[in-house]
Order: sequence, then C-alpha cells, then structure tokens
Amino acid sequence: MSEILLDVQNLKKYFPIKRGLLSKTVGNVKAVDDVSFQIKKGETLGLVGESGCGKTTIGRTLLRLIEPTGGVVKFEGQDITAFGPQELKRIRKDMQIIFQDPYSSLNPRMTVGGMITEILKYHEISEGAEAEKRVMYLLEKVGLSRLHARRYPHEFSGGQRQRIGIARALSVEPKFIVCDEPVSALDVSIQSQIINLLQDLQKELGLTYLFISHDLSVVEHISDRVAVMYLGQIVEISDCNELYANTKHPYSEALLSAVPIPDPKQKRKRIILTGDVPSPANVPTGCYFHPRCPKIIKGECEHVRPLLAKLNQSSHEVKCLLYPESWPTKDVKAA
Repeated sequence: MSEILLDVQNLKKYFPIKRGLLSKTVGNVKAVDDVSFQIKKGETLGLVGESGCGKTTIGRTLLRLIEPTGGVVKFEGQDITAFGPQELKRIRKDMQIIFQDPYSSLNPRMTVGGMITEILKYHEISEGAEAEKRVMYLLEKVGLSRLHARRYPHEFSGGQRQRIGIARALSVEPKFIVCDEPVSALDVSIQSQIINLLQDLQKELGLTYLFISHDLSVVEHISDRVAVMYLGQIVEISDCNELYANTKHPYSEALLSAVPIPDPKQKRKRIILTGDVPSPANVPTGCYFHPRCPKIIKGECEHVRPLLAKLNQSSHEVKCLLYPESWPTKDVKAA
C-alpha cells in the first residue's frame, strides 16, 4: 500500500462578511466546508468543479497561503496547521504551487535567473556560481534555453511563462506541488505540452500533485484519482477510470455530460441543471445540491445532510442520499 503523503481532515475556510461602521461580522462565506481527503506519495489527485466551488481556496489553504478556519492538514504525518514561521519556512521547500496566471505570478522587474536565484538564496540551497549552475539546469529541465535566464517575464509567451513557473516550483526540490489550473490560460496545443512536461517531471522526480482544473478532459488525462467539488464540499471521489466510467453523484453526471466527444458521430445525452448555484454565504439546508438535483428524494434531501461514504467497501466515495452508505444516523437532521 502506498504511503500517505498528505492527509486532510475536516478542512474549513470561512471568510467573514462584515457590515456597518464597526465592521460587525454578520455571516460567513463558506468557501471550503468540512473537506477530507488523502493523497498518496507519487500520485496525482484531480480536483474539479464549477468556478467558485472552492478548488483554489483548498489548494492555497493546504500550503497556508490562506490560513484555515478549522481542520487538520498533515504532511508526512506532521500537522502543518500548527506550524510557526520557522517551521513553515522549512516545510515550504517540500510544498510548492504553480499558479493559474503565469504572468501575474512572476516579478516583472526581475530576470528569470534573478527570480530563481533569490529563491535558492532564501532557502539556503545555493549561492553564487552554484546557484547559477542550478538555474541553467532547471531551465533546460522545463524545455527552455540557458539564454532565457537573462530575460524578463514580458519577453516570453504564455507557455514559456508557465514553464518558468514550473522551474521556480522545482527549484527547492519539492515533494508535493499544487497545480492551480496551470493550463487554463494556454492554447490547446500548448496545454498538451505542459501536461506532458508535468507527467515527465513526476516520473523522473517522484513528485506528488494536487491538480486543480475545471477541464474534465485534462483531469482525466493526468489524474490517478479525481475529487468532484460542489459549493465548498467534495461530493464524489474515486479512481479516475472508475469515476469516469461509473459516475455516482448527480452533479458529477451533469459535469461529465458536458465533456465534448472527439468523434462527431457519437452523441452524449446532455444533463442540464436548473437554477443557479446557491451562495456559499447562504447554503441550502440538507444536501447542498438538492435545489438543482434532477434525482431529488422529496422530503429527505431538503433536510438530511449526507455523509461522504465509501460504497460497498470500495475506494469510490460519494455524498448522496441515493446511496444508503451516505445516510447519517436516522435521528440526525441538518437544519
């Protein structure tokens, strides 16, 4: 059995809503609401869902770029939510992130070589000629030239900037990387190059990824397991092949029905969800998905909060009252 690298339990991130002259807190935006999952060493967990469902917030909270409201994040058995500044600096060498927008994540006033050298110096990895040698190695590793070290971010294309972002993340020899929609801003042809690069680096360096995306086709290609998010919660998680072939949750079914099929002769029945996504500041009672669910159980889904539970002792987990395993204790009703 593979070793668990990241263990997330009951993770929450609420953003307070403040009003009035005294900025009194009158409510909370539940961006991430009681999320639990594990990532094994060397695997890629894909995280998918609509815009605003909390995917990026999860990624940044795991690294404590955003402080969690509650829950536990264990990296190699250590609870990093309890770490102080010095411990965080140490753990940042093992946990890195590739941002969605490669241009805004790069310093426009620094050369590529200067940016990476600064990171190496900050983490006391190397300096001087040794740091310069490592910069050249990293640029070649991601498919760039040594000459690019002297250039500024505005001199590169979008795909090249994302390669720089990858080189920067690799500079400290991390074990775990959050890939926050790393190809969503790129052309399709460039997307495939970046995805192939990430896969090659994973095999060569033994990396572990949390791959965040709204593109289900890309997630299917790169992921070992996939987690589906809706309104701050994970509603389904399973092995990639199992989830795409045997989808259980009605929301996951609707998402997958929108994925284009390359063969024009084949058609997929499109599931159109009615209504708008509820506000995370005012979540529905019972199952969060029930106002839009085409398979709602009247009188139950409106009141009972389902559990994320394994189906028939398998690795497939789902949060839906259509399955007996997801039912909480009979007398437990969510207000």
